[in-house]
Amino acid sequence: MPGVLGRAQLHGQFGPGLGELVAQSSGEHVGVAGAARVEHEENGINGLGHTAHRSQVRGTDRCGTLGRMDLHLAGRRAIVTGGSRGIGLATARALSAEGVRVALVARDPDRLADAAGSLRGSGAPDVLTVTADSDDDAAVRAAVDTVADRFGGVDVLVNAAARPASSGVPTGLGSITDDVVRAELETKLLGYLRFARAVAPLMTAQGWGRIVNVSGLNARKSTSLVGSVRNVAVASMTAALAEELGPHGVNVTVVHPGLTETERTAGLVQERADALGTDPATARAALDATTTIGRITTAAEVADVITFLCSPRSVAINGDAVAAGGGTPGVTHY
Repeated sequence: MPGVLGRAQLHGQFGPGLGELVAQSSGEHVGVAGAARVEHEENGINGLGHTAHRSQVRGTDRCGTLGRMDLHLAGRRAIVTGGSRGIGLATARALSAEGVRVALVARDPDRLADAAGSLRGSGAPDVLTVTADSDDDAAVRAAVDTVADRFGGVDVLVNAAARPASSGVPTGLGSITDDVVRAELETKLLGYLRFARAVAPLMTAQGWGRIVNVSGLNARKSTSLVGSVRNVAVASMTAALAEELGPHGVNVTVVHPGLTETERTAGLVQERADALGTDPATARAALDATTTIGRITTAAEVADVITFLCSPRSVAINGDAVAAGGGTPGVTHY
């Protein structure tokens, strides 16, 4: 029948286990978007507040019938580093809303416990916490082993464990020491590499995987020497990993957030207001004016971009950098 996919075709296109999931969704073999239409007519997903992921994004199935886009992430297994707060936690929340089993990895067990509790309270299907420091290769490998043992494998890695650019790192040449640069590269570049190196064999063995490295728009600026160097390095590493792993079904991408609304933002605004001798409202307006959407993006909005890149739908994107900072005025990137 034209436009109808069998289990074998679905397995080949969307990876192990997913063909079965889609084929069984309505008791018959249907086109992928058709399965999405059968499964996801509801508004709101798992009570987590993400109503647009699967119920409002529209597409067409293989027969040309208007259907709704399913990210095909239900049942996948993900590791999110830096998952106790900020963009990492927002990404874990968005993935959970798609039915992903999520392992949160961070250094602080108390923050991890709080983060996991908030996800479980919102209806997350399965949340695991693992305390680990990405600076320690043995700890990274042990963390990945723990997740693989509990979940039966790893499909997705989101690297978000890094100090934000606004955290007080010296930017002037005279104040930057070798140790400062080493510390930034140790955590962000090498930390990301350690986790990617640990999960890659699991992903290539099953013929499918997604690795998303969260970097930052400082990669495209010259205002922060350390921030620029570490973020450009992450982007370069991403491209190299994508070329090596892509033929094995594993896509690797890098997301560049700009200044993002997180739990740290209020303090940052106050610091800038104090430094400029103005009030927080004026300082906030100045920050909002740095984007073409007229405001800084939220962690949840960045997480939506990351979640798409974690899905089988993102197969056309590999090794590339995706900006998620609300647009930069006066600049064209091509």
